[in-house]
Amino acid sequence: MLTRRLIACLDVKGGRVVKGVRFESLRDVGDPVELAVRYEHQGADEIVFLDISATLEERETLLEVARRTAERLFIPLTIGGGIRGADEVARALRAGADKVSINTAAVERPEVLSESAARFGSQCVVASIDARRENGGWRVHTHGGKEPTDLEAVAWARECVRRGAGEILLTSIDRDGGRSGYDLDLTRAVAEAVDVPVIASGGAGTAEHMSEALRRGGADAVLVAGILHDGMTTVTALKRRLAEAGIPMRLA
Repeated sequence: MLTRRLIACLDVKGGRVVKGVRFESLRDVGDPVELAVRYEHQGADEIVFLDISATLEERETLLEVARRTAERLFIPLTIGGGIRGADEVARALRAGADKVSINTAAVERPEVLSESAARFGSQCVVASIDARRENGGWRVHTHGGKEPTDLEAVAWARECVRRGAGEILLTSIDRDGGRSGYDLDLTRAVAEAVDVPVIASGGAGTAEHMSEALRRGGADAVLVAGILHDGMTTVTALKRRLAEAGIPMRLA
């Protein structure tokens, strides 16, 4: 059985890591470089940096943070937020990212996925999908979860993969920051619809939630943020619990 991944997510604004609930009520939780290194030492399989404000100034801030982090990090680094085209993907990769997450730009111009995949390979392209439950399904939202679209999440995930995305980062807006568990129905629906890895995001509160996302939800990886930032647990403790539950994990 393939090893599952535990990925630490750092939302970055103004060069600092912030955390909120349902993408709102943000609070400062620390320095991104120091937190990334800490989580790597604890056994995180990957780190994700997301620029949640994504203005030009913040984009340059995040790239500088990525450069400083890449100098000290030995595990894969994904950065996202404000990526508009393949040229910006190139800048992110040159700054030290291994993968780039694309969300709003892909909805507005899906060709950005295929263009980026053609230039850098699908393994570098992560389609980030923020979805909110609506009328028995899930509606895709953009601009940090603020703008609803006409896209249905499962169908959009299929389209992203068709256009070259090598991975799906799937966030439940309803569950984000709530620590009540991932949206298993959403995760399973997308995981069954695509043939690339799906990262479950939004709602991590316990190792049991992660086990459910990996088993019942069919996810290949789980994203964790708030419970790490607040010191409620560590990557080491979470991965140990997952391994004890029979989930194949890389242990530090």
